[in-house]
Amino acid sequence: MTEYHFLRKAANWQALHFYQKAETLYQLTYAFQKRFLQKGDRTIDQMVQAARSCTQNIIEGSEAGVTSTETEVKLMNVARASLQELQHDYEQYLSTRHLQQ
Repeated sequence: MTEYHFLRKAANWQALHFYQKAETLYQLTYAFQKRFLQKGDRTIDQMVQAARSCTQNIIEGSEAGVTSTETEVKLMNVARASLQELQHDYEQYLSTRHLQQ
């Protein structure tokens, strides 16, 4: 008897190279803001949330991919956009302090 599967298996998001790098970036961003930004600076929230948003959207997108490839792709694009936002925050940090990349 043939068994039919209508839904694909959920991706193991923890094994995704993209997720692993994003998680590392989140941890580094958290350490960075503790060391280099002053308490009360709104940039802290922006940077940490952008890094967190990336990891969370990878997880959500991977899980949603079981039923909707379209949703998976959209959430992965949100994750990518969060990384671009974070990159810009780091670039602004360097620029405002006249530091080179």
